[in-house]
Amino acid sequence: MNAHVTAVSSNGEYSFTKPNRDSITLLAGLGVEGDVHAGVTVKHRSRMAQDPTRPNLRQVHLIHEELFTEVGEDGFEVAPGELGENITTRGIDLLALPTGTLLRIGDSAVLEVTGLRNPCLQIDLFQDGLLKQVVGRDEAGNIVRKAGIMSVVREGGVVRPGDTIRAELPSEPHRPLERV
Repeated sequence: MNAHVTAVSSNGEYSFTKPNRDSITLLAGLGVEGDVHAGVTVKHRSRMAQDPTRPNLRQVHLIHEELFTEVGEDGFEVAPGELGENITTRGIDLLALPTGTLLRIGDSAVLEVTGLRNPCLQIDLFQDGLLKQVVGRDEAGNIVRKAGIMSVVREGGVVRPGDTIRAELPSEPHRPLERV
């Protein structure tokens, strides 16, 4: 399947959901232009409370649209932007990518994958019971996080629905994604 962007979203105010846009502009080292989470240092409220000087490894949030289909089978209705992501994708297994993967999107944008999104209780405030759908345990009892990945902007550019996504894996040994 061809990996591509299905939706882009941003919000200049702290809010769980982000409205869809015709395009977003990624700024190198900062994130999504005009988005509340853009910046060199952490912008997520809980992380700012811990240490506002830490680097922002969560500049751009990506979610695979296939997750919406999966949770839909259990009666949940989720649309692009509603879980707070900036880029909704299709055709790429985001959760299987190693840390440091470069995602080339559209004509010029390049993201570096930093880790997994750590889903929070706000997901249940959005739809009761949804948190258990996006965080679970595998057969060995390990926590499995399915609410997307986080990244930083290495090269800026405009991203639109329909843009292609090409993944470039880092040199081996690969490091699996951990929560950031």
